[in-house]
Amino acid sequence: MTRKLKSGFLLIFLGLLASSAWGQTITRGPYLQQQTDHSMIVRWRTDVATDSVVRYGTSSATLNLTSSEPGSTTEHTVLLSGLSADTEYFYSVGNAAGTIAGDSSYHFGTSPVPGTPANTRIWVIGDSGTANSNARAVRDAFKSWSASEPADFMFMLGDNAYNNGTDPEYQAAVFDTYPELLRQLPVWSTLGNHDGYSADSGTQTGPYYDIFDLPTLAEAGGQASFTEAYYSFDYGNIHFVVLDSYDSDRSTSGNMLQWLEGDLAMNDKPWLVAVWHHPPYTKGSHDSDTEGRLIDMRQNALPILDAWGVDLVLTGHSHTYERSYLVDGHYGTSGTLDVGANILDIGDGSETSDGAICRPSLDAFLSGGCRLRHPGAIQNSGSGEILLRHSPPHQSCSSGQDRASAQAPGGPPAKRREAYLRRL
Repeated sequence: MTRKLKSGFLLIFLGLLASSAWGQTITRGPYLQQQTDHSMIVRWRTDVATDSVVRYGTSSATLNLTSSEPGSTTEHTVLLSGLSADTEYFYSVGNAAGTIAGDSSYHFGTSPVPGTPANTRIWVIGDSGTANSNARAVRDAFKSWSASEPADFMFMLGDNAYNNGTDPEYQAAVFDTYPELLRQLPVWSTLGNHDGYSADSGTQTGPYYDIFDLPTLAEAGGQASFTEAYYSFDYGNIHFVVLDSYDSDRSTSGNMLQWLEGDLAMNDKPWLVAVWHHPPYTKGSHDSDTEGRLIDMRQNALPILDAWGVDLVLTGHSHTYERSYLVDGHYGTSGTLDVGANILDIGDGSETSDGAICRPSLDAFLSGGCRLRHPGAIQNSGSGEILLRHSPPHQSCSSGQDRASAQAPGGPPAKRREAYLRRL
Protein backbone atom coordinates (compact mmCIF):
# COMPACT_ATOMS: atom_id res chain seq x y z
CA MET A 1 0.00 0.00 0.00
CA THR A 2 2.79 2.38 0.92
CA ARG A 3 4.72 1.49 -2.23
CA LYS A 4 1.62 2.07 -4.37
CA LEU A 5 1.06 5.46 -2.78
CA LYS A 6 4.67 6.43 -3.37
CA SER A 7 4.39 5.32 -6.97
CA GLY A 8 1.20 7.31 -7.34
CA PHE A 9 2.80 10.46 -5.94
CA LEU A 10 5.80 9.91 -8.24
CA LEU A 11 3.56 9.63 -11.29
CA ILE A 12 1.63 12.75 -10.30
CA PHE A 13 4.91 14.65 -9.72
CA LEU A 14 6.34 13.59 -13.10
CA GLY A 15 3.04 14.44 -14.73
CA LEU A 16 3.19 17.96 -13.31
CA LEU A 17 6.75 18.39 -14.60
CA ALA A 18 5.76 17.18 -18.06
CA SER A 19 2.71 19.43 -18.05
CA SER A 20 4.92 22.43 -17.21
CA ALA A 21 7.44 21.59 -19.96
CA TRP A 22 4.97 20.76 -22.69
CA GLY A 23 2.68 23.63 -21.70
CA GLN A 24 5.39 26.14 -22.60
CA THR A 25 4.40 28.47 -25.46
CA ILE A 26 6.66 30.31 -27.85
CA THR A 27 5.64 33.98 -27.91
CA ARG A 28 8.42 35.27 -30.18
CA GLY A 29 10.46 33.64 -32.91
CA PRO A 30 12.50 31.67 -33.39
CA TYR A 31 14.70 34.05 -35.35
CA LEU A 32 18.27 33.84 -36.61
CA GLN A 33 21.26 36.04 -35.81
CA GLN A 34 24.98 36.37 -36.69
CA GLN A 35 25.11 34.09 -39.70
CA THR A 36 28.66 32.94 -40.52
CA ASP A 37 30.19 30.10 -42.50
CA HIS A 38 30.54 28.04 -39.31
CA SER A 39 27.88 29.24 -36.86
CA MET A 40 24.39 30.63 -36.24
CA ILE A 41 22.58 32.08 -33.23
CA VAL A 42 18.97 30.96 -32.69
CA ARG A 43 16.76 33.10 -30.46
CA TRP A 44 13.17 32.77 -29.20
CA ARG A 45 10.93 33.88 -26.33
CA THR A 46 8.61 31.73 -24.21
CA ASP A 47 5.93 32.40 -21.63
CA VAL A 48 7.50 30.02 -19.10
CA ALA A 49 11.18 30.05 -18.09
CA THR A 50 13.11 26.86 -18.90
CA ASP A 51 16.46 25.78 -20.24
CA SER A 52 17.15 26.19 -23.97
CA VAL A 53 17.82 23.43 -26.51
CA VAL A 54 18.17 23.54 -30.30
CA ARG A 55 18.11 20.21 -32.14
CA TYR A 56 19.42 20.39 -35.70
CA GLY A 57 20.78 18.49 -38.68
CA THR A 58 21.07 18.53 -42.45
CA SER A 59 17.79 16.64 -42.87
CA SER A 60 14.43 17.62 -41.43
CA ALA A 61 13.88 13.97 -40.56
CA THR A 62 17.15 13.63 -38.65
CA LEU A 63 17.90 16.35 -36.12
CA ASN A 64 20.82 14.43 -34.67
CA LEU A 65 22.82 17.38 -33.27
CA THR A 66 22.05 19.50 -30.23
CA SER A 67 23.21 22.75 -28.68
CA SER A 68 21.90 23.96 -25.35
CA GLU A 69 22.03 26.55 -22.59
CA PRO A 70 21.26 25.22 -19.10
CA GLY A 71 19.99 28.39 -17.38
CA SER A 72 16.27 28.95 -16.94
CA THR A 73 14.99 31.90 -18.99
CA THR A 74 12.17 33.15 -21.18
CA GLU A 75 14.66 34.85 -23.53
CA HIS A 76 16.45 31.97 -25.23
CA THR A 77 19.75 32.43 -27.09
CA VAL A 78 21.63 29.40 -28.36
CA LEU A 79 24.81 29.43 -30.43
CA LEU A 80 25.21 26.65 -32.98
CA SER A 81 28.91 26.22 -33.79
CA GLY A 82 31.02 23.85 -35.84
CA LEU A 83 28.64 24.10 -38.82
CA SER A 84 29.66 23.43 -42.42
CA ALA A 85 29.91 26.34 -44.82
CA ASP A 86 27.25 27.01 -47.46
CA THR A 87 25.00 24.29 -46.04
CA GLU A 88 21.29 24.07 -45.28
CA TYR A 89 20.34 23.00 -41.76
CA PHE A 90 16.96 22.11 -40.30
CA TYR A 91 16.24 22.70 -36.62
CA SER A 92 13.75 22.72 -33.76
CA VAL A 93 13.65 24.68 -30.51
CA GLY A 94 12.66 23.51 -27.06
CA ASN A 95 14.17 22.40 -23.79
CA ALA A 96 15.57 19.28 -22.16
CA ALA A 97 12.05 17.84 -21.88
CA GLY A 98 11.52 17.96 -25.63
CA THR A 99 10.75 20.00 -28.72
CA ILE A 100 8.33 22.92 -28.54
CA ALA A 101 8.41 23.99 -32.18
CA GLY A 102 10.02 22.75 -35.37
CA ASP A 103 9.04 21.27 -38.71
CA SER A 104 10.35 21.30 -42.28
CA SER A 105 9.85 25.09 -42.47
CA TYR A 106 12.47 25.61 -39.74
CA HIS A 107 15.70 25.84 -41.70
CA PHE A 108 18.60 28.17 -42.50
CA GLY A 109 21.73 28.32 -44.62
CA THR A 110 25.26 29.09 -43.49
CA SER A 111 27.47 31.56 -45.37
CA PRO A 112 29.97 30.51 -48.02
CA VAL A 113 33.61 30.31 -46.96
CA PRO A 114 34.88 33.92 -46.69
CA GLY A 115 36.23 35.06 -50.02
CA THR A 116 34.23 32.56 -52.07
CA PRO A 117 32.39 34.12 -55.05
CA ALA A 118 28.67 33.37 -54.99
CA ASN A 119 25.47 34.88 -56.33
CA THR A 120 23.92 36.46 -53.26
CA ARG A 121 20.26 37.36 -52.69
CA ILE A 122 19.39 39.77 -49.90
CA TRP A 123 15.92 40.88 -48.83
CA VAL A 124 16.34 44.53 -47.86
CA ILE A 125 13.48 46.41 -46.16
CA GLY A 126 13.58 49.92 -44.77
CA ASP A 127 11.20 51.81 -42.50
CA SER A 128 9.00 48.75 -42.53
CA GLY A 129 7.74 48.96 -38.96
CA THR A 130 4.14 49.93 -39.62
CA ALA A 131 2.59 46.59 -38.63
CA ASN A 132 -0.21 47.22 -41.10
CA SER A 133 -1.59 45.92 -44.39
CA ASN A 134 1.13 47.70 -46.37
CA ALA A 135 3.86 45.80 -44.55
CA ARG A 136 1.99 42.54 -44.98
CA ALA A 137 1.51 43.22 -48.71
CA VAL A 138 5.27 43.73 -49.17
CA ARG A 139 5.93 40.55 -47.19
CA ASP A 140 3.51 38.52 -49.28
CA ALA A 141 4.85 39.93 -52.56
CA PHE A 142 8.39 39.03 -51.54
CA LYS A 143 7.42 35.50 -50.48
CA SER A 144 5.68 34.94 -53.80
CA TRP A 145 8.52 36.43 -55.87
CA SER A 146 11.26 34.52 -54.04
CA ALA A 147 9.49 31.18 -53.72
CA SER A 148 11.70 29.47 -56.29
CA GLU A 149 14.91 31.39 -55.44
CA PRO A 150 14.92 32.28 -51.74
CA ALA A 151 17.10 35.01 -50.28
CA ASP A 152 20.26 34.21 -48.34
CA PHE A 153 19.57 36.67 -45.54
CA MET A 154 17.54 39.73 -44.60
CA PHE A 155 18.58 43.33 -43.89
CA MET A 156 16.49 45.85 -41.95
CA LEU A 157 17.48 49.47 -42.65
CA GLY A 158 16.09 50.93 -39.41
CA ASP A 159 12.74 52.26 -38.20
CA ASN A 160 11.85 48.62 -37.81
CA ALA A 161 9.02 49.33 -35.34
CA TYR A 162 6.93 52.49 -35.14
CA ASN A 163 6.56 54.78 -33.35
CA ASN A 164 9.20 54.41 -30.66
CA GLY A 165 10.85 51.03 -31.16
CA THR A 166 9.37 49.60 -27.98
CA ASP A 167 9.27 45.87 -27.32
CA PRO A 168 5.48 45.57 -27.98
CA GLU A 169 5.93 47.57 -31.20
CA TYR A 170 8.69 45.21 -32.30
CA GLN A 171 6.42 42.29 -31.53
CA ALA A 172 3.70 43.64 -33.81
CA ALA A 173 5.85 45.09 -36.60
CA VAL A 174 8.55 42.43 -36.83
CA PHE A 175 7.84 39.16 -35.06
CA ASP A 176 4.10 38.95 -35.73
CA THR A 177 4.53 40.22 -39.31
CA TYR A 178 7.41 38.01 -40.53
CA PRO A 179 7.28 34.83 -38.40
CA GLU A 180 8.04 32.30 -41.16
CA LEU A 181 10.69 34.43 -42.87
CA LEU A 182 12.48 35.13 -39.59
CA ARG A 183 12.91 31.45 -38.81
CA GLN A 184 14.52 30.92 -42.23
CA LEU A 185 16.44 34.12 -43.05
CA PRO A 186 19.18 35.40 -40.74
CA VAL A 187 18.48 39.07 -40.07
CA TRP A 188 20.92 41.98 -39.79
CA SER A 189 19.91 45.51 -38.84
CA THR A 190 20.97 49.11 -38.48
CA LEU A 191 19.54 51.57 -35.96
CA GLY A 192 16.91 54.04 -37.19
CA ASN A 193 15.70 57.16 -35.42
CA HIS A 194 12.43 55.54 -34.35
CA ASP A 195 14.33 52.54 -32.94
CA GLY A 196 16.62 55.02 -31.21
CA TYR A 197 13.81 56.75 -29.35
CA SER A 198 13.84 53.87 -26.86
CA ALA A 199 17.46 52.77 -27.24
CA ASP A 200 20.85 54.22 -26.36
CA SER A 201 23.91 53.45 -28.48
CA GLY A 202 26.37 54.69 -25.88
CA THR A 203 25.25 52.08 -23.35
CA GLN A 204 23.84 49.61 -25.92
CA THR A 205 20.59 49.41 -23.99
CA GLY A 206 16.92 49.44 -24.94
CA PRO A 207 14.67 47.12 -26.95
CA TYR A 208 16.71 47.39 -30.18
CA TYR A 209 19.88 46.22 -28.44
CA ASP A 210 18.00 43.58 -26.46
CA ILE A 211 16.45 42.09 -29.60
CA PHE A 212 19.45 41.93 -31.92
CA ASP A 213 22.68 39.98 -31.36
CA LEU A 214 25.16 41.88 -33.53
CA PRO A 215 28.92 41.21 -33.72
CA THR A 216 31.26 43.28 -31.58
CA LEU A 217 34.45 41.18 -31.67
CA ALA A 218 34.65 40.42 -35.41
CA GLU A 219 32.75 37.17 -34.87
CA ALA A 220 31.51 37.34 -38.48
CA GLY A 221 34.59 38.92 -40.09
CA GLY A 222 36.03 42.40 -40.36
CA GLN A 223 37.55 44.36 -37.50
CA ALA A 224 36.17 44.33 -33.95
CA SER A 225 34.10 47.44 -33.17
CA PHE A 226 33.43 46.57 -29.51
CA THR A 227 29.86 47.83 -29.93
CA GLU A 228 26.64 46.63 -31.55
CA ALA A 229 25.91 50.19 -32.72
CA TYR A 230 28.22 49.71 -35.74
CA TYR A 231 29.93 46.57 -36.98
CA SER A 232 31.03 44.64 -40.05
CA PHE A 233 30.66 41.12 -41.37
CA ASP A 234 31.55 39.01 -44.40
CA TYR A 235 29.30 36.91 -46.61
CA GLY A 236 31.33 35.01 -49.20
CA ASN A 237 33.28 37.63 -51.14
CA ILE A 238 31.19 40.57 -49.87
CA HIS A 239 32.25 42.77 -46.96
CA PHE A 240 29.43 44.65 -45.21
CA VAL A 241 29.93 47.66 -42.96
CA VAL A 242 26.94 48.78 -40.87
CA LEU A 243 27.00 52.27 -39.36
CA ASP A 244 24.88 54.13 -36.81
CA SER A 245 23.76 57.41 -38.37
CA TYR A 246 21.40 58.28 -35.51
CA ASP A 247 22.99 57.99 -32.09
CA SER A 248 26.77 57.58 -32.50
CA ASP A 249 29.37 60.30 -33.11
CA ARG A 250 29.40 60.96 -36.85
CA SER A 251 32.52 63.16 -36.89
CA THR A 252 35.68 62.02 -38.64
CA SER A 253 37.51 62.04 -35.30
CA GLY A 254 34.82 59.96 -33.56
CA ASN A 255 35.16 56.28 -32.73
CA MET A 256 32.77 55.07 -35.44
CA LEU A 257 34.49 56.60 -38.46
CA GLN A 258 37.92 55.91 -37.01
CA TRP A 259 36.87 52.27 -36.74
CA LEU A 260 35.48 52.38 -40.30
CA GLU A 261 38.83 53.55 -41.67
CA GLY A 262 40.63 50.73 -39.89
CA ASP A 263 38.10 48.11 -40.92
CA LEU A 264 38.27 49.04 -44.60
CA ALA A 265 42.07 49.20 -44.52
CA MET A 266 42.17 45.48 -43.69
CA ASN A 267 39.30 44.35 -45.94
CA ASP A 268 40.28 41.94 -48.72
CA LYS A 269 36.82 41.10 -50.13
CA PRO A 270 36.12 42.37 -53.68
CA TRP A 271 32.58 43.62 -52.97
CA LEU A 272 32.04 46.37 -50.39
CA VAL A 273 28.51 47.26 -49.23
CA ALA A 274 27.73 49.93 -46.62
CA VAL A 275 24.46 50.18 -44.68
CA TRP A 276 22.98 52.86 -42.42
CA HIS A 277 19.67 54.64 -41.91
CA HIS A 278 19.94 58.31 -42.98
CA PRO A 279 20.61 58.64 -46.75
CA PRO A 280 23.46 60.82 -48.04
CA TYR A 281 21.42 61.72 -51.14
CA THR A 282 17.63 62.07 -51.08
CA LYS A 283 14.84 64.35 -52.24
CA GLY A 284 12.00 62.14 -51.00
CA SER A 285 10.23 62.60 -47.69
CA HIS A 286 13.53 63.98 -46.36
CA ASP A 287 16.06 66.39 -47.89
CA SER A 288 19.77 65.59 -47.74
CA ASP A 289 20.64 69.21 -48.57
CA THR A 290 19.27 70.51 -45.27
CA GLU A 291 19.13 67.76 -42.61
CA GLY A 292 22.05 67.39 -40.23
CA ARG A 293 22.49 63.63 -39.93
CA LEU A 294 22.19 63.18 -43.69
CA ILE A 295 24.76 65.91 -44.31
CA ASP A 296 27.12 64.41 -41.70
CA MET A 297 27.04 60.98 -43.36
CA ARG A 298 27.59 62.46 -46.82
CA GLN A 299 30.45 64.74 -45.78
CA ASN A 300 32.16 62.48 -43.25
CA ALA A 301 31.43 58.82 -44.03
CA LEU A 302 31.23 58.88 -47.82
CA PRO A 303 34.79 60.16 -48.45
CA ILE A 304 36.16 57.23 -46.44
CA LEU A 305 33.97 54.75 -48.29
CA ASP A 306 34.76 56.27 -51.69
CA ALA A 307 38.47 56.15 -50.93
CA TRP A 308 38.26 52.41 -50.33
CA GLY A 309 36.05 51.72 -53.36
CA VAL A 310 32.55 51.19 -51.96
CA ASP A 311 30.20 49.51 -54.43
CA LEU A 312 26.78 49.97 -52.87
CA VAL A 313 25.22 52.02 -50.06
CA LEU A 314 21.82 50.99 -48.68
CA THR A 315 19.82 53.41 -46.52
CA GLY A 316 16.25 54.06 -45.34
CA HIS A 317 14.56 57.05 -43.62
CA SER A 318 13.20 58.76 -46.76
CA HIS A 319 9.88 57.10 -47.50
CA THR A 320 10.25 56.61 -51.22
CA TYR A 321 12.29 54.38 -53.49
CA GLU A 322 15.33 56.21 -54.89
CA ARG A 323 18.31 54.81 -56.76
CA SER A 324 21.26 57.03 -57.60
CA TYR A 325 23.60 56.77 -60.52
CA LEU A 326 27.05 55.38 -59.74
CA VAL A 327 28.27 58.47 -57.87
CA ASP A 328 31.80 59.20 -56.68
CA GLY A 329 33.33 62.15 -54.84
CA HIS A 330 30.16 64.22 -54.39
CA TYR A 331 29.89 65.56 -50.83
CA GLY A 332 28.14 68.91 -51.31
CA THR A 333 24.52 69.85 -51.86
CA SER A 334 22.58 68.66 -54.88
CA GLY A 335 23.24 71.92 -56.71
CA THR A 336 26.99 71.27 -56.69
CA LEU A 337 26.83 67.90 -58.48
CA ASP A 338 29.24 67.81 -61.44
CA VAL A 339 27.76 65.27 -63.84
CA GLY A 340 31.00 64.78 -65.71
CA ALA A 341 33.19 64.32 -62.65
CA ASN A 342 30.83 62.75 -60.09
CA ILE A 343 28.67 60.35 -62.10
CA LEU A 344 30.82 57.42 -63.13
CA ASP A 345 28.14 55.44 -64.92
CA ILE A 346 24.78 56.45 -66.35
CA GLY A 347 23.47 52.91 -66.78
CA ASP A 348 21.20 50.83 -64.59
CA GLY A 349 23.65 47.96 -63.95
CA SER A 350 21.14 45.33 -65.07
CA GLU A 351 22.30 42.35 -67.10
CA THR A 352 18.96 42.41 -68.91
CA SER A 353 19.27 46.08 -69.89
CA ASP A 354 22.45 48.04 -70.55
CA GLY A 355 24.71 45.61 -68.76
CA ALA A 356 26.72 45.04 -65.64
CA ILE A 357 29.59 47.35 -64.85
CA CYS A 358 32.81 45.49 -65.52
CA ARG A 359 35.82 45.11 -63.30
CA PRO A 360 38.70 46.46 -65.37
CA SER A 361 41.90 44.60 -66.00
CA LEU A 362 44.67 45.31 -63.52
CA ASP A 363 46.78 47.10 -66.14
CA ALA A 364 43.90 49.31 -67.23
CA PHE A 365 43.05 50.24 -63.68
CA LEU A 366 46.58 51.00 -62.54
CA SER A 367 47.29 53.07 -65.64
CA GLY A 368 44.31 55.26 -64.85
CA GLY A 369 42.22 54.13 -67.81
CA CYS A 370 39.35 52.65 -65.82
CA ARG A 371 37.80 53.00 -62.40
CA LEU A 372 37.59 50.19 -59.88
CA ARG A 373 34.53 48.13 -60.70
CA HIS A 374 33.50 44.55 -60.08
CA PRO A 375 32.34 41.67 -62.26
CA GLY A 376 28.65 41.64 -61.65
CA ALA A 377 25.42 43.55 -61.51
CA ILE A 378 23.39 45.04 -58.71
CA GLN A 379 19.76 44.27 -59.47
CA ASN A 380 16.64 44.95 -57.47
CA SER A 381 13.11 43.64 -57.64
CA GLY A 382 9.76 45.20 -56.92
CA SER A 383 9.67 43.29 -53.66
CA GLY A 384 12.77 44.88 -52.18
CA GLU A 385 15.31 42.17 -52.98
CA ILE A 386 18.87 43.02 -53.92
CA LEU A 387 20.81 40.49 -56.00
CA LEU A 388 24.60 40.65 -56.27
CA ARG A 389 25.31 38.49 -59.30
CA HIS A 390 28.86 37.30 -59.77
CA SER A 391 30.47 37.13 -63.22
CA PRO A 392 33.89 35.93 -64.44
CA PRO A 393 36.68 38.04 -62.92
CA HIS A 394 39.21 40.28 -64.61
CA GLN A 395 37.10 41.47 -67.48
CA SER A 396 38.74 44.04 -69.71
CA CYS A 397 37.15 47.44 -70.06
CA SER A 398 35.50 48.33 -73.32
CA SER A 399 33.23 51.10 -74.44
CA GLY A 400 30.30 48.71 -74.40
CA GLN A 401 30.99 47.51 -70.87
CA ASP A 402 32.46 50.41 -68.95
CA ARG A 403 30.91 53.85 -69.37
CA ALA A 404 32.91 55.35 -66.50
CA SER A 405 35.08 58.37 -67.11
CA ALA A 406 38.83 57.98 -67.05
CA GLN A 407 40.82 58.50 -63.88
CA ALA A 408 42.75 61.70 -63.42
CA PRO A 409 46.31 61.60 -64.77
CA GLY A 410 48.62 59.57 -62.57
CA GLY A 411 46.19 56.72 -61.94
CA PRO A 412 43.77 56.00 -59.09
CA PRO A 413 44.01 57.45 -55.58
CA ALA A 414 46.38 55.58 -53.29
CA LYS A 415 43.73 54.01 -51.05
CA ARG A 416 41.67 52.87 -54.01
CA ARG A 417 44.76 51.39 -55.65
CA GLU A 418 45.60 49.57 -52.40
CA ALA A 419 42.01 48.34 -52.10
CA TYR A 420 42.04 47.02 -55.66
CA LEU A 421 45.26 45.08 -55.18
CA ARG A 422 44.06 43.57 -51.91
CA ARG A 423 40.60 42.72 -53.25
CA LEU A 424 41.67 40.96 -56.47
